[in-house]
Amino acid sequence: MTTDSIPVETADARPGTAQKERKDTPRRGRSRQLFRHPGAGRQHHAGPVAYILLGIASLISLFPLYWTMVAASSDNTRVTQSPPPFLPGPHLLENLGKAWQDAALGKAMLNSMIVAGVIALSTVLFATLAGFAFAKLRFKGRNVLLMLVIGTMLVPPQLGVVPLFMLMTELGWGQRLPAVIFPTLVSAVGVFFMRQYLTEALPDELVEAGRVDGAHSLRIFWSIVLPIARPPMAVLFMITFVHAWNDFFWPFIVLDMTNPTVPVALTQLSAGYVRDQSLIMAGALLGTLPLLAMFIIFGRQIVGGIMQGAVKG
Repeated sequence: MTTDSIPVETADARPGTAQKERKDTPRRGRSRQLFRHPGAGRQHHAGPVAYILLGIASLISLFPLYWTMVAASSDNTRVTQSPPPFLPGPHLLENLGKAWQDAALGKAMLNSMIVAGVIALSTVLFATLAGFAFAKLRFKGRNVLLMLVIGTMLVPPQLGVVPLFMLMTELGWGQRLPAVIFPTLVSAVGVFFMRQYLTEALPDELVEAGRVDGAHSLRIFWSIVLPIARPPMAVLFMITFVHAWNDFFWPFIVLDMTNPTVPVALTQLSAGYVRDQSLIMAGALLGTLPLLAMFIIFGRQIVGGIMQGAVKG
């Protein structure tokens, strides 16, 4: 007897197996379809109500900038009349040139660019370092230090003006830009913001993999943390830059009119007995243009970074 005549039973040769598999396959497909969201993969389009609401919100947001331009292009008599004008006038270039000269905005803008740029870069760097340490590193007193950092947000900055001014004077930084830069090199808000993001977006497995490969903390920060943290870093840079550019309180105290920032220099336009509102608005428009230019240039990258971070989260 040859082996070819011996019947061999396999799992596939059992009666009804193939028929059972054919019955189960569509059932599993139907179960997947039942749990699938009906709108998955579709592109949703906004309705007319959404466009109307977005248009109204855009008009409300742009109206202050438009009114600043209208007032800057008019004379003082036309601005102060009732009702006020709502169309631009013919004196825009004239008022811009006079405001630039009277307030010495050339040097003020250079100072503001230095101050805001250094503060924004240092805040992003130090806040990301501290956020990574508080989020993923284990060391004694971590929670206590984090609570102390958060607690500084509860202290009004006006309480530290006198001792801080005395310290800047002792260091010989009075009326100089370092007196504005060094007290704000890092912010508690930035540290908390980066810590919250890295806690969710940075997996512990990536940090452990870096440890296994022999990388130290700074190497992990440079090669792993920074690529993941780019979206919140861009947002934090933009927010910090705008805040430092518009800051008036501390620069007004520690600087004088020979070395001002833009908000401090604009006070020269309202120093006369009769305030020229059109000239003040022209100066305000000049002080706003660099921020608008920055947002126009880097706005797409910032919004793209926010969306990329949201998808990763």
